[in-house]
Amino acid sequence: MIVTTAGLERTVARFGREPLLACDLEADSLHHYQEKVCLIQLSTPRESVLVDPLAFADLSPLAPVMADHSVRKLFHGADYDIRSLHRDFGIEVNNLFDTMIACQFLGEKEVGLAAVLKKRFGVELDKRYQKADWSRRPLPPGMIDYAVEDTRLLIDLYGQLEVELRAKGRLSWVEEECELLSRVRVASRAAEPLFLRFKGAAMMDPRRLAVLEQLLRFRDEKASQRDLPAFKIVGNDAIRELAAKLPRKGGDLAGIPGLTPKLVERYGQGLLDAVMRGMECPADKLPVYPRQPRLVRDRLQEERLKRLKAWREERSRELGIDGGILANNALLEVLAEAKPRQGKEDELLAAMKQWQREEFGAELMELLRRM
Repeated sequence: MIVTTAGLERTVARFGREPLLACDLEADSLHHYQEKVCLIQLSTPRESVLVDPLAFADLSPLAPVMADHSVRKLFHGADYDIRSLHRDFGIEVNNLFDTMIACQFLGEKEVGLAAVLKKRFGVELDKRYQKADWSRRPLPPGMIDYAVEDTRLLIDLYGQLEVELRAKGRLSWVEEECELLSRVRVASRAAEPLFLRFKGAAMMDPRRLAVLEQLLRFRDEKASQRDLPAFKIVGNDAIRELAAKLPRKGGDLAGIPGLTPKLVERYGQGLLDAVMRGMECPADKLPVYPRQPRLVRDRLQEERLKRLKAWREERSRELGIDGGILANNALLEVLAEAKPRQGKEDELLAAMKQWQREEFGAELMELLRRM
């Protein structure tokens, strides 16, 4: 367990000489209002270490090796990890290889780490600590063992996957996908209404949206005060029901799913006040859920999209990978809506990733020209 700057600097110096570095992290999003990275697991072929971010005021000594293009960083399902490392520490990851993406491009049916390690190495991951509070200190031995297991076999897994991808001619596909993934960042949502992240809000009328926003603000304030995730203050089902029923008095809270007598006692008046604030919102200030204008395709565009999807289904079956991995709907829609004109094919090819252009760009342009 690395808890000092000197220890971290020595570790980074060793790891900077390694060609491969397996990485993972654990956070506390299920236990605190503001989630944070609580543990960083790193493995080379010779050793595994755990870096304790909570012990550091500054984690910058780790940044150079993570940014080093000569050291390949191995993650499994890296999206959240890449965003979190940059959000909390400003750390960028270069030369990323995501073993989950590799599994998808090899046509694996189950791509979760536990399923992959069981299939390939017969290893059963202990998932008891999957939802544990990783901010607790000291970490018990069982949680430490669990953390190490998440990176210990990634290097061996990478070795197998790289051989298989080379054999199928798909290694460059995965490397390009990983390069794009390494650039993802947490989007700032500070100025957004809270209802934009609430499932079901899009179906509500403006008045209920105003009520929902006030309920969510009340819940968020209490969550911040108590340093808890919002769902541990009042669950989403209860919030949704409150926005639907618009209770005016204490008795109206009875029977709302998820609102226990204890929650009513603690938050009942605050919830009723939030409903009232939403109800009192002036008509000209009522929120409206933003909607993308519905694209109306003509008959020829619809026919092109249908044939493109048929092409994708056939091609993905030949390659043994999921159609959405081969070409997502967004790409097919762009191609269907803008049939290539003579000399303008480059405009459509630019919508594809490089590996897609090389693998089937010409094939798709020819298909579209014949439609």
